[in-house]
Amino acid sequence: MTTEAKDASDATPLRSGVALTPLDPAFGRDPQPALDALRKREPVHHDTQFERWVLSRHDDVDALLRDRSLAVDPRKANAGTYMANFAGDYSDHDPSILLLDPPEHTRLRSIVTKAFTPRAIEEMRPRIQQIIDQLLDAVADCESFDLIASFAGPLPTIVIAEMLGVDPDRRTDSKRWSDDGVISLDPTVSPEMRQRVVDSSAELEAYFRHAIAERRAEPRADLISSMIAAEDNGEHMTDEQLVTMCGLLLAAGNVTTTDLIGNGVHALLSHPDQLQTLREQPDLIRNTVEEMLRYDSPVTETARIPQSDTQIDGCPMRAGESIVTLLHAANHDPSVYPEPHRFDITRADTHHHSFGGGAHFCLGAPLARVEAQMAIATLVRRLPTLHLTDRPMEYRTLPGFQGFARLLVAK
Repeated sequence: MTTEAKDASDATPLRSGVALTPLDPAFGRDPQPALDALRKREPVHHDTQFERWVLSRHDDVDALLRDRSLAVDPRKANAGTYMANFAGDYSDHDPSILLLDPPEHTRLRSIVTKAFTPRAIEEMRPRIQQIIDQLLDAVADCESFDLIASFAGPLPTIVIAEMLGVDPDRRTDSKRWSDDGVISLDPTVSPEMRQRVVDSSAELEAYFRHAIAERRAEPRADLISSMIAAEDNGEHMTDEQLVTMCGLLLAAGNVTTTDLIGNGVHALLSHPDQLQTLREQPDLIRNTVEEMLRYDSPVTETARIPQSDTQIDGCPMRAGESIVTLLHAANHDPSVYPEPHRFDITRADTHHHSFGGGAHFCLGAPLARVEAQMAIATLVRRLPTLHLTDRPMEYRTLPGFQGFARLLVAK
């Protein structure tokens, strides 16, 4: 880090609460100055507005994600803490595997794991390429287009919908259901939007309950049938669990991969030297996507709940409190990454925490990687003059995520 960066970090006010989320426009546009200041001056930060501990150093984040004694189930969080307040109401039903602890998390995850192995994903490459080409064909005559609406959004939505076996005529609905499901994570949404989320959730549940009943009667070559078959082979998932799993996969396969592609293309187009390097060395695409994940992580935080009193760096924490890891801060820790704010697709060490870690390492990571590699490689090959426009970008204001609502590009 340069002396100027050090001085800027020392002078930057420490942020907390809402100011440490994309709900604050300045933080949403460029979070790194605030994260640098926090990591340097208060790496174990007590956020009293959201009642949570916040970690920003690489090694602290890494250790916490690997600690399997910690919980994620919000029902184990103390009342009034971050996880209890913002994870949702699970008083009358179980959360998704995203917020379940072993052994239930392990059991349910094992049912869908086979669909997301690297080998299984590799077999999907021809169909993924076909979808990519169809989306680019649709904008072939456009001088400019919204990368998110026309490409980065539809691609992962179509892929995960086909994996699940969603009827083609309901894929627009499935996109809306998953988008609204993610919106539910925003604590500032209006009552009208909250009602829309409730309505979408009801539609999603009705659709997948009907689809599950159909697959029980007549299995197909899709993920819903595979989950039912696993149940019949000795595992057990209730219809409610199957519906919850379908909703999670639909949302997780949509928003985060959309942001990975959108953020990645923006980084590449903002660094013409790196774009040229990729054009000259297309075999760098895998390393390029890993650097994109490190440089501009689509998921910015994940949380854990200690089950007994503990401490981190001398800071005492009680059982049931919320400890949040800032993944995008850990990915830019200068003690681990030389010149962390430099986007470098030839970087030797591109390891990152953008897919979380430990028992909750992202199930869909192999699929997200392949989709991003293929999407970006094809864009670079088919649209050699692609560039950003002068029109302002629109950032999504959703806590825990980092991405664009709108990103105009021109050919």
